[in-house]
Amino acid sequence: MLTFRSLIVLAALCAAAPVASALTREEPVRVIDGDTLHWQGHRVRLFGIDAPERGQSCQRAGQTWDCGAWSAKMLAQAIGKSPVSCIREDTDRYGRMVATCTAGGVDLSRAQVQAGAAQVYRKYSLRYQRDEAKARAARVGLWAGTMDSPRAHRARASSSSQSAPKGCDIKGNISSSGRIYHRPGQKDYDATRIDSGKGEAWFCDEASAEAAGFRPARR
Repeated sequence: MLTFRSLIVLAALCAAAPVASALTREEPVRVIDGDTLHWQGHRVRLFGIDAPERGQSCQRAGQTWDCGAWSAKMLAQAIGKSPVSCIREDTDRYGRMVATCTAGGVDLSRAQVQAGAAQVYRKYSLRYQRDEAKARAARVGLWAGTMDSPRAHRARASSSSQSAPKGCDIKGNISSSGRIYHRPGQKDYDATRIDSGKGEAWFCDEASAEAAGFRPARR
């Protein structure tokens, strides 16, 4: 039988439990691309890696292939039917959780690098550098041909997407404040840049922006 003193000790232990433990619950997951998941109601960026974007093409044996879709497929295969657990490592500039995620005891970031489905994101971590060296030497996955780094691909996509399509001048922006659309004449409109590589886009009307999950910016 628990005494009053025992209850106090038990309550103290529960209060002292690390915050990260709340993030390791097994939750349903959806693969967005080769390094991004929708997990526990949030977008989660896998820690330490950078994978080709959706729609990115690579070259192999003289042929162009959709390496972005392939990378996402490899991540889905690494997960299989296993529940996914994630532990937060950081928060990126877009407000996304950056996390080490596992499925069936397998580190998903490491699995992607070992399969040649992602590169080490050296700007942030060298944790998987040895795994990449082995995949590169074996010429598996992306290393079997040539490709632009995901970072270079995003930069090129961003620079080519700053002119509004005719009649579609509403900017759908993603930041730490969420998914917000800006109309011409608003305070932050001119300073807002569109990066299609991370899901930002131009819209022809407010209804389309809202249907895509964006909310209006404050006037």
